[in-house]
Amino acid sequence: MTEAWERDGLLTIGEAVAAERARVDAEIAEMAWRRAALHAVEAAAPGERAGRLAVLTAVPDGRAAHAALVRFWRRVFTAMPSRDFDDYVDMNVPPPPVDPSAEQVVAYAELTGLVADPEVYALVGQQIWRTRSGAVRDRRGLLAGLTEVCTEVVPMVVDGVPPHPGRELDRFVELHARARGERDSPGFRERLLIGATDGDRRVRRYWSLTGDLFGTPATAGGAHHWLYEALHRWSTEATPRMDRGGVASNGARGNRREITECGFPLSRGTMEVYE
Repeated sequence: MTEAWERDGLLTIGEAVAAERARVDAEIAEMAWRRAALHAVEAAAPGERAGRLAVLTAVPDGRAAHAALVRFWRRVFTAMPSRDFDDYVDMNVPPPPVDPSAEQVVAYAELTGLVADPEVYALVGQQIWRTRSGAVRDRRGLLAGLTEVCTEVVPMVVDGVPPHPGRELDRFVELHARARGERDSPGFRERLLIGATDGDRRVRRYWSLTGDLFGTPATAGGAHHWLYEALHRWSTEATPRMDRGGVASNGARGNRREITECGFPLSRGTMEVYE
């Protein structure tokens, strides 16, 4: 067949072999995924097997799982230039392993289920823009600056440096304030913590699974988590207390969710267009 294709000018033998090899590689990868999925079902407790099977059935192979994650983030960053978006995907969307373990298949399936939840899309948007998102005048500048700050924070995340107030947090708050035409103040810092979706279990689980699959906490979620923990620490240590309007108070303040992980663009370069 390949000789006929070459004679008819359709494919050279080398091209035909390469195409066939790619097809076989895809089949092998799909079989490896199915094998790991079966192992995952077998490893589950008898009462959990039906539920696990349902989750895994929704993700037939690694390519489908990865594509679902990429589509989710493309929806979040619809106008992001392709080059910057590709950088973001490389650093924050784990590629499917060639020979996955049962644990990795389950993690991928769970990630895919999370991004299929419409509420997760809204939660991520809240994480990126924070309080009064409609007041953000310069989304392009905000995200470009956040990329730079998180790049500085990642080594501390990897080294296990505890979150703390300092230059990185000051820069982080300044970026949010400037994007809204405001200034960094105790009141503004407190407002950044209002309505935080960081504590949502789905958000926390998403970045936890992503870190596990990458084998490193150096993700956008890990960096943002560090910054918000630093802001939370500033809030608990700052004196005198300021209320959300910037007026000194006795330290009382409204309910606020626990600060945990969240994400925004972290890539090798600075983002350019995001509106």
